[in-house]
Amino acid sequence: MGTRKIHGFGLVSVGIVAGILLSMGITALAQRGAPLPLDELRQFSNVLSAIKNNYVEPVTDKKLIDGAIAGMLSDLDPHSAYLDADAFKEMQTATQGEFGGLGIEVGTEDGMVKVISPIEDTPAARAGIRAGDLISKINDTSTKGLSLTEAVKMMRGPVKTPITLSIIRQGQAQPIVIKIVRDTIRVRSVRSKMLDNNIGYVRIAQFQEKTGSDLVRHLKDLSVKGAPRALILDLRNDPGGLLNSAIGVSAAFLQPNTLVVSTDGRVADAKHKYLAVASDYARGESDYLVGLPAWVKTIPMVVLVNVGSASASEIVAGALQDHKRALIMGNRTFGKGSVQVILPISENTAIKLTTSRYYTPKGRSIQATGIVPDEVVADTAEGDLFRVPREADLKRHLSNRQNEAEVKGTADEPPLADTTKVFTFGAPDDFQLQQAINFLDGKPLQKAVARPKAVTAAQTSEGAAPKAVSPSEGAATRK
Repeated sequence: MGTRKIHGFGLVSVGIVAGILLSMGITALAQRGAPLPLDELRQFSNVLSAIKNNYVEPVTDKKLIDGAIAGMLSDLDPHSAYLDADAFKEMQTATQGEFGGLGIEVGTEDGMVKVISPIEDTPAARAGIRAGDLISKINDTSTKGLSLTEAVKMMRGPVKTPITLSIIRQGQAQPIVIKIVRDTIRVRSVRSKMLDNNIGYVRIAQFQEKTGSDLVRHLKDLSVKGAPRALILDLRNDPGGLLNSAIGVSAAFLQPNTLVVSTDGRVADAKHKYLAVASDYARGESDYLVGLPAWVKTIPMVVLVNVGSASASEIVAGALQDHKRALIMGNRTFGKGSVQVILPISENTAIKLTTSRYYTPKGRSIQATGIVPDEVVADTAEGDLFRVPREADLKRHLSNRQNEAEVKGTADEPPLADTTKVFTFGAPDDFQLQQAINFLDGKPLQKAVARPKAVTAAQTSEGAAPKAVSPSEGAATRK
């Protein structure tokens, strides 16, 4: 991502590794750590008093305190954020895979709302919203200067009610006006089908609470008529999600007790090794991997990734790559190698705080670098399509302590013209999927042919990849 100003990533912990919900309060956390800076707190109190007593208009204590908290977190890394009541509720709802709205992931850029990715099979995707679009107006209201929370509230509304978005799109001289009808958004975390030549195909769009158990159900369905001879796991444009779900998905394909991912941070709670065991992925619930077909542990596998594969997706790809359980194919991933925890500070507010870096089983940090596929394959037969930022492009991103060679995205490269056919992940015209099939069939991989001239990044039916991460995050706010 080339020095793009994406400030709104991470307001809601979807598309990132949300991590573990901690019940401890901020007071307890402060008591456990360094002593409080009394002089600085006295200074803060003085500023608070000065504003309350002298500002041109009355301002509530809540508004001032909320702003102060948000300011503290915004000056850390791109994924730490204050979750006010609306954002906290949004985060909880989104991880469950159902919410109301348009069906887009958004952040902010230069004071405007930026589309990170449309969500598959939603009103926004069907209306032609693209990753990278800037929303300049919501109905008749300019988004310039609106907070992301305010913009989200405006885009929400009763199901079946209309909304008009004015879109600024790279390569278009005039804004595009798009009318959308709101609907209930249900994100299908897992999809599957049987391809030709008895090859199973499973796509994970995001890591939600039920992703692991949904994966098991789909794998069982694939073997109704007998075990497939090979499996393709598609993690392209998957912005991430919940850490325990990523561990569960990895555990489905690895042997029990195998190391999946480790985390390391300043405090003891941030240092942990997560294994392919129920206690690390089921979180006290029943072990949903019980009864998994035996072929799942040994079947030949290809994992498809791209620049939109972030966070939890990178954990799965890294684990399967390090253990040589699957061949990783596609493009270098997003590069979000940090873990966030949710720290409640009241009944309906919380802070999302980066507390650790995560490492693949071989101890690799992919922060700001991403996972390099075993076989690099372009988006299409004509070359790479997506022009999107990466973790390394985000302001204040964490450095990679192992590798100084950070990898930025292609968002600042010249726009492409609209000549490339739109494709759907998993469809017959999906070039990367066809190369995965070629590999499993023992056929040579096709190489992309360089374009004679630049063309515009075509959107898949799911939209181009984020950040993300998001944000999911990376991290992104879903509406």
